[in-house]
This record gives sequence, structure tokens and C-alpha cells, in this order.
Amino acid sequence: MGDPAGGERYSIVLVEDDRGDAFLVEELLAEAGLNVELHWARTVADARAHLRPGVHCVLLDLNLPDAEGFQALHTVLERVPGAAILVLTGHADEHRGVQAVAAGAQDYLVKGQVDGGLLAKAIRFSVERKRVDEGLRKLREAALVAQENSRLERGLLPTPLLADPRIGYRSRYRPGRSQSLVGGDFYDLVEAEDGTLYTLIGDVSGHGPDEAALGVCLRAGWRTLVLAETSPERMLPALNRKIIRHPYPRMVFATVCMLVFSPDRKVVHQYLAGHPPPITLAGPDTRQLPEQPSGPALGIFESAEWPAQRLELPPEWTLMLYTDGLFEGKTGRGRERLGEDGLVRLLRAHPGDAVTEPDWLDELINEVQQLNGGPLTDDVALLQLSFRAGAE
Repeated sequence: MGDPAGGERYSIVLVEDDRGDAFLVEELLAEAGLNVELHWARTVADARAHLRPGVHCVLLDLNLPDAEGFQALHTVLERVPGAAILVLTGHADEHRGVQAVAAGAQDYLVKGQVDGGLLAKAIRFSVERKRVDEGLRKLREAALVAQENSRLERGLLPTPLLADPRIGYRSRYRPGRSQSLVGGDFYDLVEAEDGTLYTLIGDVSGHGPDEAALGVCLRAGWRTLVLAETSPERMLPALNRKIIRHPYPRMVFATVCMLVFSPDRKVVHQYLAGHPPPITLAGPDTRQLPEQPSGPALGIFESAEWPAQRLELPPEWTLMLYTDGLFEGKTGRGRERLGEDGLVRLLRAHPGDAVTEPDWLDELINEVQQLNGGPLTDDVALLQLSFRAGAE
């Protein structure tokens, strides 16, 4: 709805079946010098053609031939929820004006007791009050969304099961859908009783609540497998069967990266299912871990192999696991995408100690968004792990 201040015209719809009363309203508006575009309708049915977005105010008689009680008021509220409503009543039924305000109108006027100045003032007041009410409503909606997001975060995003004080852990999650907390990406971190550390990050194809639900289901299923002391070689096949047998109306798959660290943190076994490998963060020496061997994304084939890659780790290390939403954005040069190589180059440009800053992951996502020229459309999950032998 446009702002009528500064000389812009008020768009007003007058719904009044009495020709004389309608003529009087026109005269009063002319007397007040209010800049208006007035549309007159005798009935609710005739008014429907004028009740459209952009209307600032509706002057509504409650005694109309085709509406009983507050039917006319409810119709106007439904068709133009952003318009202010001024109810016109007779002296004998002024109480109905009070009831109409309680039912959603901004104010009421008694016929025969209104001059041009009072009518103009009432219209201005009602339009501004409606605008304030709409602003407060949006604030309440935003507060409710924030409360719901907080509940979702506590219930759906994982709390790592980690006892080793030598392991540093950080994560960030930014879903691609507006006003949503959890998307189709998922991650988890679990330390077994023997000290073996299991890490998972994955990405369900597609966007929406169904994909988010499957991501949560896969994460919970994987954690159950770890706690049940399932061998790592059997974990990805089990998750693959979970997707294959899930009753989805369309094909859906998930890419996954799973790391299994030895208790001394000197060796890691890497399992890739169509997912990019982690990146070792070491300033100019930053690089990706090997992409091969790897297997297909989960949910495509009934049976497949996901071989392990055994990797030796340095005495101290920092790894970053991520989903493809982080590197699928643009670089600011036409349609060119950042890509995995571009992400590695971006990380190499940062000092080695940058990864220890509390807001490092947020700064990285913001930097990628700046290159993209705006918010990233895909979900982004980041999981940063570091090992310091002397940490307690």
C-alpha cells in the first residue's frame, strides 16, 4: 500500500446504499480538501471490483441490502487486509460501531455528526493506525518464527558426543530456504567409548521440509549405528538402504563424507559417497584431501561400494568439512562459479591463525556471499575440527 503522505492521493472505497448519504460523504471530502480517489458502491457485491491492493481506506455502512450483521466487514477484511476500515453507523446503532472496531475495523463514525475536517482526520488516523497495526503484526510473526527456530535448533541440530579435550569443534548451518532453520544438509560428531572419533556431513538433494526431514533421519540413523558399535564399512550401506526404501514420490539421494579418526588422532579413514573431501586448513598449505577412492551418492543404487582411504595426519591439524552450497555460488565474474578449487584458493589467502577466531566460519560464509552478490540459494553446513596434542 502506498504512503499517502506528501500529497499522494488516498484511494478510498465508499460502500453505502443510500444515494443521499453517499453524496454527503463526497461533499465532506471536498470541503476538507483531502486529496482522494473515491469509488462508490451501493452493495458489497458492487464493491468487490474496487476492493483490491492499493486501497487505503474503506468507508463501510453496516446496513447494506446484501449483508447481515458484520458480513460486509468480514468480506472487506478478507479482500483488502491491508486497508483501514471506517464504519458508518446511525445514531441509534452507535453500539454496532464499537462492536465493529472490536471485530477488526479501525474506527467508526456516526452519520449526521461528522463534518469535513473530522472525516479527513478520521481517515488519516485510521490509515496510520492500520499501518502501525500491520508493523506490529509483522514483528509478532517474526518473534514467533524466532521462537520456533529456537525450538527446532534444540531438537534437530545435533549436540556432539565428544569427550576428548584435544579436539576443537565448531559448526555453522545456514539453510537456503527463507525463514527456515534446518535444510537438507546434516552433520554429526560422535566419540565412541574406545576413543575412536566418528564425523559425518551430508547433503540431501532438493530443498524443502521433506528433504530436511530425511537429513535429520539419516543423521539420527548414523548416530545409532555408531553407538551400536557398527563397523564403519557397514554404515554407508545401511544409510543407502534407508533412502532406497524410503517412500518418496520422486528419486532422492544424499552425498556423504564420513571420517573415522583413530584414538591417537594420527590416522583417519575417509569414506566418500559423491561428496567433496574435507580441506586441511594450513594457511598457504591449505589443500583438499584426496577425492579417490570414493563411491556413488547414497540412494541411487541398491548396492554399491564405498571404500575407505587411509590417511596419515600431522601431529596437529585442522580440517573443514562442508557441503556444496558453500562453493556453488558465483565469483562476481559473470556466470563463473566459485567451485572447490576456488574455495581452496580463497582459504589459502587467509592467515593460518584466522581459523582460531571465534567468528571465522561466519566470516567465510559472508565472504562467499559477497562474491556471489547476495545470499546463497543452497543450504550450507560447515564443520571444523582441530587437534592439538597438548590441549587439556
